[in-house]
Amino acid sequence: MHKSRLFAALSTFLAAGLLSAAPVTYTLDPSHTQVAVSWSHFGLSTPSATFGAAEGTLVYDAAAPEKSSVKVSLPISALDGHDADFNDHLRSKDFFEADRFANATFVSTRVEKAGEGKLRVTGDLTVKQHTRPVVLDVDINLVGPHPMSKAPAAGFDATTTLKRSDFGLGAYAPNVSDEVKLTITTEAVEAKAWAARQAKQAAAKKS
Repeated sequence: MHKSRLFAALSTFLAAGLLSAAPVTYTLDPSHTQVAVSWSHFGLSTPSATFGAAEGTLVYDAAAPEKSSVKVSLPISALDGHDADFNDHLRSKDFFEADRFANATFVSTRVEKAGEGKLRVTGDLTVKQHTRPVVLDVDINLVGPHPMSKAPAAGFDATTTLKRSDFGLGAYAPNVSDEVKLTITTEAVEAKAWAARQAKQAAAKKS
C-alpha cells in the first residue's frame, strides 16, 4: 500500500477509535424502558407494578465508565399495578400520593466498572421528597448501532433491592413486604439522532 494511503487509513482508524471512546449522550426511549417493582404479598404471591413513560438522559463512556452518568424521571401517573382499583390505591395517600408528588427521580452520583459487561451505578433515588442512596447492579446489553435505525444506541438491564419504608411507602408491612425488588430495562438512542427522529415523526403527523 502506498505510504500516503497507509497513513490515511491509520488516521481514519485512530480517529474512529477516539470517537468510540468518547462519552456519548443518549436519550432514553420510553417505549423500550421499563421499571418494575415486585414484593411479597402475605407470603402467598409476588405481585408487581411497572413504571412507564420514563424521561431521562444517559452519558456513557465505554473507555472510562467513571465518566458516565444517568438522570431519570418517572411519572407516578404511569405507574401500572395491572388493576384499575389497585392503581388508584397505589396513587393514594397510602402510597405514592400522586396528587402531591408527580414524579420519582434517580440521579447517579458514581459509576464503576464491576466486571466484564457490568457496571455498578450509585445514585440518589427520590420518592415523595424522600431521597436515599441506591446502588444498581447493571448489565451492559449492547452499545453500538441500532440494528434497525443504525443510530448509535445503548441498552442496559439493572436490579436492586429497596425498603419501601425508606421512601414513605411502608403501609401494610410486614404482611406486604417492606423489602421490594426493582428491575430495570432500558434502551437509549444518541441524543442528536433521537431529536432528529422525534422531529421527523412530528412533521409526519402534521402532514
